[in-house]
Amino acid sequence: MPREHYVGGFHAVLAALESADPPSEVLIADSRRDGRAARVREQARTRGVPLQRCARDRLDLLLPGIRHQGVAARVAAQAASADPDALLYTPPEPDALLLVLDGVQDPRNLGACLRSAEAAGAGAVIVPRDRSAQMSPAVRKVAAGSAERVPLVPVTNLARALDRLRELGYWVVGLAGDADESLWSVRLDGPLVMVMGAEEGGMRRLTRERCDRVLRIPMAGEVESLNVSVAAAVCLFEARRQRAAAAATG
Repeated sequence: MPREHYVGGFHAVLAALESADPPSEVLIADSRRDGRAARVREQARTRGVPLQRCARDRLDLLLPGIRHQGVAARVAAQAASADPDALLYTPPEPDALLLVLDGVQDPRNLGACLRSAEAAGAGAVIVPRDRSAQMSPAVRKVAAGSAERVPLVPVTNLARALDRLRELGYWVVGLAGDADESLWSVRLDGPLVMVMGAEEGGMRRLTRERCDRVLRIPMAGEVESLNVSVAAAVCLFEARRQRAAAAATG
């Protein structure tokens, strides 16, 4: 049987219940008898998922450190991940958009990036298999359901993966605070990979060398940098804005 683990929080549990591969069980704390809990119960009944009432302490043990809000679901561990080969050996659609995170280690940042990726229409988030946050209950909680809908693709060698994406026809654009070119001055249409660096060190040298262009986000005031999840949202939505404007003008 596939490995399973628990996710917590109403957004994550409802997203799991609405996915093609529903949870094997749902747990609701005895203290939750409100409308949100009723919605979870109804969705579980509709999908035929067993539901249990339990003490809140049990959820605390199953999801240590997670603000589970009194609900949890047991899901297949591989449900939110994707096979790298399916991405790295498939020619892109004309408007394909991917997000690459080069060594982002905070699960909260990864979860927020997954949420922004879904909102901006990105097809996947790519991360290194080592020295990077991976899928976890904390990631799923922050992603608020996006972890069940946006594939997280771990790769063994990020530089090699970027080389492969370029061979397939993607344009690779990296973000760095010291770049000369502004994000606003560059066209971001066509198959595109947006590359964000780690929280402290930014992109690694080999990653940066694989970028066709390196851009910066123009900022007012004395702000020197943005949180990586905020920067990812800015870049992804600029790409989306440009594509929407181009489609509107024909």
